[in-house]
Amino acid sequence: MPTHALSGKCLCGAISIVAEVDSLAVSACHCSMCRKWGGGPLLVVHCSKPLQTEGIPPSVHESSEWAQRGFCGVCGTHLYYCLKANDFYAVPVGLLDSGEPWNFDLQIFVEQKPAWYCFANQTQELTGEQAFEELG
Repeated sequence: MPTHALSGKCLCGAISIVAEVDSLAVSACHCSMCRKWGGGPLLVVHCSKPLQTEGIPPSVHESSEWAQRGFCGVCGTHLYYCLKANDFYAVPVGLLDSGEPWNFDLQIFVEQKPAWYCFANQTQELTGEQAFEELG
């Protein structure tokens, strides 16, 4: 599977990242934790390898038994969501400095999506249970 090495920085510039993005597909997570973390759905690209970081070490929040959320401890920029079991990383697409031709194609935890917003894009839609079955 070809990857795309893309870079980005947090808002304050204290952390630079390089992410090996698995594809140019963007997904949205509607779970209550992602919405609480960012104020809305989390829009991410998937990486099956850990991020390379430079600068200060990311702060890490153990958000559940199965996942961690990394962020800049200075400015609070979200850097990643990581499944502990298999090093699956979800990186906020807006963090990456690129003009890639992104394709929004997946929404997960659709059963938790509030009724007050709806994306017009035609995407695959998975419940949280289905997402864990597919993503591990």
